[in-house]
Amino acid sequence: MHTKTVIVGSAIGLHARPAAIISEAAVKAGVPVLLSVDGGEPVDAGSALMIMTLGAANGAQVTVASDDEAAMNEIAGLVQKDLDA
Repeated sequence: MHTKTVIVGSAIGLHARPAAIISEAAVKAGVPVLLSVDGGEPVDAGSALMIMTLGAANGAQVTVASDDEAAMNEIAGLVQKDLDA
């Protein structure tokens, strides 16, 4: 499994809007992608609700994992962006 740890770029963290954008991209990727914060259980990146349960604020470290490296990189790039802009 490929993993990458990135910093949350959205100013307010992974709340509803960024979570919806990330989950939509994960579903379109068509492969399982997991997100986790340090010490937490991984959640399905295809579910906006599950992403919001991470409680990942701006500047938090989030690990993105997937068997598909391209999907992992795409989702990691979105987590790093300020999706509130």
